[in-house]
Amino acid sequence: MTNIFDRAACDDHIARLNRLRADTAPVWGKMTAAQMLAHCSKPYEMVCDPDYARTHKRPPAIMRFLLKTFLKPIVVGPKPYARNSRTAPEFIVADARDFTVERTRLIGYINQVQGWGRSHFDGKDNHSFGVMTADEWNNLFAKHLEHHLVQFGV
Repeated sequence: MTNIFDRAACDDHIARLNRLRADTAPVWGKMTAAQMLAHCSKPYEMVCDPDYARTHKRPPAIMRFLLKTFLKPIVVGPKPYARNSRTAPEFIVADARDFTVERTRLIGYINQVQGWGRSHFDGKDNHSFGVMTADEWNNLFAKHLEHHLVQFGV
């Protein structure tokens, strides 16, 4: 798994994002490139956007238990996501987005997380999965981004 806390790995992700164009068609799925960029920003918003907790309600305790028990191992585990995997409703981006704005925003989030470093994330609470290790946060970010970079052939 790519180490999102490593500067060289982040620079590689950013270089791949910069090869993407607004009209790049996906290998699979229905999102546009701009929608994919906005979608990829969603996990970063959980930790980088101070308004996230105010605008997105934490799931009820029973739902968090189910998410932690059944979904978390899939999301943060080593196995890549399958093509056309189901997306959580709050991560769906169906409206039109500005490609340049969304790419700039995602790159900013990548740089922010890398700058905070591994220690910032060790033991940090996740909105849906509870307390996670730095490795789990790394896998969440890196695996999701890789899935969508491959989806768009970059």
